[in-house]
Amino acid sequence: MSLFYVVAFLSIIFALLVIFTKNPVHSVLYLIATFFTFTIHYIILNAQFLAVVNFIVYMGAIMVLFLFVLMLMNLNTDTEPMKSTLLKVVGAIAGGCLLVTLIGSMKTLSTASTTTMDNTGIGLVENLGKVLFSDFLLPFELSSILLLAAMVGAVLLAKKENKTA
Repeated sequence: MSLFYVVAFLSIIFALLVIFTKNPVHSVLYLIATFFTFTIHYIILNAQFLAVVNFIVYMGAIMVLFLFVLMLMNLNTDTEPMKSTLLKVVGAIAGGCLLVTLIGSMKTLSTASTTTMDNTGIGLVENLGKVLFSDFLLPFELSSILLLAAMVGAVLLAKKENKTA
């Protein structure tokens, strides 16, 4: 069995654990593990830049922020409102519709035809840098000036005024 299938199986298992775990902190930890398996997929698919961005941004920043917020909220069963049966029925119907959609899309997949990539440089940071600083240099620089102006404006708006006169 290839590494891709093992990592795909782990991705599915961790994603299911995110959904079915009762403890929200454990759910976030399983989501971090799911994102880690996505990072491994990106590395297998030769997309190193996406792998690094996924690792740093999603696993390092967003999921840790989710975990921090959940721990600050101090969730317990006493404060959680009771779910109505109507809400459970609507959730079951929505899940069934999702399952039917997934089964329908799996039927249209053709696994017999596999394609190989001729260009092995796809997804490398070097190629991204070449395109970014040649074809998209002006929009890149304009967006950096826009972000700089937004940052200066945020600092000026947050600055306290000293009225000593």
